[in-house]
Amino acid sequence: MKSILVADDHSIVRLGVSHIISTLSIPVKITEAETFDQVIASLEKQSFDVLILDINIPGGNNLQMIDAVKLRQPQIKVLIFSGYDEQLFAINYIQAGADGYLMKYTPEEEIRLAILTVLKQEKYMSAVTRQQMLNMLNNQRAPVINPLSSLSPREIEVMNLLTKGVPIARIAETLHLQITTVSTYKTRIFEKLGISNIVELLEKVKMYSTPG
Repeated sequence: MKSILVADDHSIVRLGVSHIISTLSIPVKITEAETFDQVIASLEKQSFDVLILDINIPGGNNLQMIDAVKLRQPQIKVLIFSGYDEQLFAINYIQAGADGYLMKYTPEEEIRLAILTVLKQEKYMSAVTRQQMLNMLNNQRAPVINPLSSLSPREIEVMNLLTKGVPIARIAETLHLQITTVSTYKTRIFEKLGISNIVELLEKVKMYSTPG
């Protein structure tokens, strides 16, 4: 028999999730907790196959909850069950060690699928989260192109003076250029670097300049 711990501070949510679990095709023993302290106490009393965990529960509302759980039961599967936006939180929790992320308005059939998936020692991810993860992996594989390398020598001269806070008129005087020409260079630099102000220019230079 599988053993599942349902942790949520709202009794109606625990009741609903417990009902869905009871309809699974396998025998399951369900334990409930309404605070993170109760979760820890339950983990120290008995072994569980799955923990269904709300990420905003009294006594715990951060990524460190995953570590606290896995420290006590390394084999347990943690399925996050949250009202928080999946696109903003899912990947962070999965990278922190969670085995899946479910929104609270997920259809019953999907909740059953998620539970059965983690019970089979697999990660559960919705189509949205899976695509996000693939996009991240593709971005990591793509070579990092330094946007500063697209600037001409004259544009680099202008950029360096801009980052030092030198006004357009003074740059024109220093480089023996027309003010309108310097303004054109500034516009081109901003376009090439995808920025719109000097603060962003400073950030970009800091990010891509070679140390020393």
